[in-house]
Order: sequence, then C-alpha cells, then structure tokens
Amino acid sequence: MRLPDSQVAVLEAASATEELTIERLSEETGLKPETVTGAAFDLEDAGLVAVSTAETVSHEVSDEGETYAEAGLPEVRLYRAALSAGADDGAVSLGEVIGAADLDGPEVDIALANYARKGYGDVDSGEITADPDADPDADPEATALASLVDGEEPRSSGSRPQAGESVEASDALDQLVRRGLVDRRERAVRSVVLTDEGVTALMEGVEAAETVDRLTPEMLASGEWRDAEFADYNVEADAPAERGGKVHILRQTAERVKDTLVGMGFREMDGPHADAEFWINDCLFMPQDHPARTHWDQFALDVPPVRDIPEDLLDRVRSAHLEGVGDDGQGYHSPWTEEVAREVDLRGHTTSLSMRYLSGNEIGDLEPPERFFSVEKVYRNDTLDPTHLLEFFQIEGWVMAEDLSVRDLMGTFEEFYQQFGITDLQFKPHYNPYTEPSFELFGTHPETGELIEIGNSGMFREEVLRPLGVECDVMAWGLALERLLMLMYGFDDIRDVHGTLCDLDLLRNTEVLH
Repeated sequence: MRLPDSQVAVLEAASATEELTIERLSEETGLKPETVTGAAFDLEDAGLVAVSTAETVSHEVSDEGETYAEAGLPEVRLYRAALSAGADDGAVSLGEVIGAADLDGPEVDIALANYARKGYGDVDSGEITADPDADPDADPEATALASLVDGEEPRSSGSRPQAGESVEASDALDQLVRRGLVDRRERAVRSVVLTDEGVTALMEGVEAAETVDRLTPEMLASGEWRDAEFADYNVEADAPAERGGKVHILRQTAERVKDTLVGMGFREMDGPHADAEFWINDCLFMPQDHPARTHWDQFALDVPPVRDIPEDLLDRVRSAHLEGVGDDGQGYHSPWTEEVAREVDLRGHTTSLSMRYLSGNEIGDLEPPERFFSVEKVYRNDTLDPTHLLEFFQIEGWVMAEDLSVRDLMGTFEEFYQQFGITDLQFKPHYNPYTEPSFELFGTHPETGELIEIGNSGMFREEVLRPLGVECDVMAWGLALERLLMLMYGFDDIRDVHGTLCDLDLLRNTEVLH
C-alpha cells in the first residue's frame, strides 16, 4: 500500500491499544499538529484509523484576577470596611467606607455592582449598610478564585457540578468568567487509534509515496505534472477558528436609529460630553439645589469654570430661576449663583445639546419648524443593575413648531418605534422640572413580559423656552438606546451587552436585526 509520507508517519506512530492525541502524535512524528490532523482524517476515510473528539475546558486566572486574589475582591473589601465603620448597626457614609476599603477607580464601580448582589448589604442615596450575618470568608467567587490560583482546575462551564461540587461553586466560576477575572479556554482534543484494517496494512507493509499538494507554474512548464501524484484534500476537515472584527450591535442599532430619524426629517446635533452646569441643568429650569444635581447623581469635574456663556442668556436664565417667566411666574425660592452655573460636569443627558441649539448658540437662530436629534453617550452616578449603567446612550430629540400638542408627541413615538417592531407602547404621566405636560414611555419585554421604561418626554415649559428666545412650542424626549436594544433582542441584563462585564460570546453570536 502506497500512502503519502505524512500518513505513513502517523500510521506507524499510532497504537492499536491506546488512543494517542494529535499533540502526542505530533511529538512522535515531528510533524505539525495540523499536518497530523489532516493525515489522521485521511487515514480514517481509508478505514485505517479511528479518530475521536472530546471537548475540554480549562481556566486561567487573568491579571486582574491575580490582583484580586491577593488583595481581595472589591465587594469583600467594601463589606469589611463597612463592618469596621459600624454599617451593621445602621447606615453610614458610603464615601467614608470606600476610602477605608482602599478602592480606587473602576474598583469602586465593581464593588458597588456586586455588593448587593451577594447579599452583603444595601447602598442607597450615598449611604451603605452591612448585613451582620454575611460571611466574606465563605464568598464562593473568592474561594473559586483562590483555588484556581493554587492550580486546582474546576469543572467546565455549562456542565453539571461534579461529585462534591455544589451548584453555588459552579455558579461562582461562571461569575468569575463573566467578570473577566478568569479566562475560559475551550478546545477539541482529538485522539487516534489503529483499526484492525490499519494493523493489517502495517503488517503487509506500507510504502511512502512522493506526493505534491499544489500545482506550480514550474510543473506545468516542465510537464512534470503528468507523472506527479497529488495529495487528496479533505474538504470536510475542521478549519482553525478565526474571530474577526465586528461592529457592536449597540453601535449598529445606534446607526439604525440615526437613519430612521433622518428619514423622519430630523437633523443631527453634536456637542461636548463635559459641559457647564448652565447648559446641562440651569437652562432646563432645574433648581440648583435639586437632588439630581448633587455629586451622588452626576459627575463633577475639577477643572476651570466655563467662561464662554452668553451674558444676556445667562441673565435671562438667572431671572427665570429667581423671578419666573411671565406675569404669573414664581421662580424658585432657592439660591442661584453664577459660580455653580459655570461649573463643569459630565453631561447626565444630551438635553444640554438641545439647549445649545435652541438658544441659537450652536448654529445660529432657528426658525420653526425644526427637528433635531442626537444619539450620544451620557453619564450618571447610578448603581449598576440589569437596566442601569454609569454611562449609556441617549436618543435625544425635539421638534420646534407652532401649535404642537401631546398628541403630536405620542404620534412621533408610535411612528419611530414601529420601525423597530415595537407597537405596544404605554404612556404614564410624569413630573419633570423642564416639561409640562410630561410622560414616561414603557414597552413590554419580549421574554419576561414586564414593562420596561424606555424614555421620558414632554412639552418644554415657558421657563425653559422664553430665556432661550423661543416663541413657539417645542416637544422633546430622551430615550434609552440600551432599553430599545433589550426590547428588540430580548436581553434581560444590559451588562451582558455593554460595559466591562459584557458577554463576548453573546455579542459574537447575536444576529443583527434589520
């Protein structure tokens, strides 16, 4: 029997009594693993060997995981610091506890995201409590992480817990993978064993044949191709997995939203992510002592104040806050200072762009009718949960025209969301300092059946429009792009799609909806 060199080498190295892996045969023959794999499949087609495949999973602690294995998980450190501060007896200052826990940067967000999830206590309105019965020494994720650092390989994800392994322990490993503290390696291990036909062939003798795997110009020119023996190609053999780049489904949905709004006659706005409180809050008739303007809800930047605010507009906005607008205007009976208005924050909503455009500051005075939108990132000091992130995308929009009503606003939403297959919108009256009337939008989650808040909207108040120099009606809204994504795809935890804990396999395998 004449076979290609690689097949002869694999056949002679294989055993009839022991399954040898491709890696082992590669070492025995000196051939590359992919060459051995191809030869093994060809031999299997000829009935000379049998190839079996077993899926194996291994785990490796990431650099971040190594850090936390040594220093402790952020939520465990937060809990211990909370106990030391007396949070088991009553709520204490969150800032004080964070400082005592020596948490910095992203560790703060990670600690807050996992603290309540693990039952260590609650965080609310800048205060923290600690459950005195919680046991951080028995934290399943910390225990699993320590085991991996010690070289103990746990089970593969998705399988049933092995003997002596609790469901809690297996869930802990999955959480470590989701958090990026552990990397999961999945691969197929192939093994080869001689069949009876293979043993017989070896006993009768196998001769190596000179084969070529491709036709070259030289072979054509010399005529050598006529006598050459060409290797067979196994077109069913597995090819190496290649993971190329892909546009994130959130970005693809954002582009689709933009196309939809442009098709509805809107133009796009843009502007700074870090802006003066004047544009973010004061122009919206948000009193300067409003709770949403504290550092617990927005991110203040330690930078010089904004200087290029039009003085006449500043005066009109100050007057609206202190004295109101019109004969019946009351204003707010609370302090208003120019110093606060000029301070710089990360924008908590893209309505700051609307204020810039409506005031004429950005592209000059506008004449109705006008329609503008933006799909941009905003930043809020929220507690992470399945529907909230510290930064997310807001679909901002407004229409300036004469004689607008809430019916026009609702009709706009019906037309917009219908483009994404969402036709069961519900509206709930709401209060905003800057719109009247106002209402929230809700959609039904396709998997859970629960109502999900997807946006806020209303008609801008006189106290907002008149200082900006706008004399007609303006209807406006802020919609959550991530919530739209949840309704379109059925995701129940936005952290799987967006943020530091996102599920890369989910993103790779999700088909884009059109």
